[in-house]
Amino acid sequence: MAVWIVLIVVSTVLFAITLIYNKLIRLRNKTENAWAAINVQLHRRYDLIPILVKIVQGYAEHEKVAFVEVTSARTAAVTTEGRAKLAESNDYVTSCLERVFAISESYPDLNANENFLDLQEELSETENLIAYSRQYYNDVALKFNNFLQTFPYNVFAGGFDFHKREYFTNYEIPESFNIETNEQ
Repeated sequence: MAVWIVLIVVSTVLFAITLIYNKLIRLRNKTENAWAAINVQLHRRYDLIPILVKIVQGYAEHEKVAFVEVTSARTAAVTTEGRAKLAESNDYVTSCLERVFAISESYPDLNANENFLDLQEELSETENLIAYSRQYYNDVALKFNNFLQTFPYNVFAGGFDFHKREYFTNYEIPESFNIETNEQ
């Protein structure tokens, strides 16, 4: 009889550990999926930058420094590794894009160009998707981090090599990307 009790207790403990481990795996995979969604939107933005530079450059050739900066920022962001560094490099891309859009405001013909307006709208949509993806990632990372710090998950998290996720902070959609703002 004692053997059966020991077997039941051991089976129950192993079952609980399996449930905890599987829950942590699902949450970790969800954070990785949310991170991948951010990367998809960032790469969409990276793909639009050369088109933007080409269109704006045709109207404002003497503003070469801004075009070189945004192109360099894009190249650096594409090759950046690590979540914190990627967030930082993309903040720089955003500030460079803001400068390009500020330059475009000085050229009424450019602001009337249908290709430019379409591209500006697509960039605005992409920025909204990046902001949404970052918020979703932060929500998922919060849930994952909460599980890692609460009992009984915290007992097993370190042993199973689970680590907290960093959050994205201070991201705002630049006003220059907002189509309605530019039309006022």
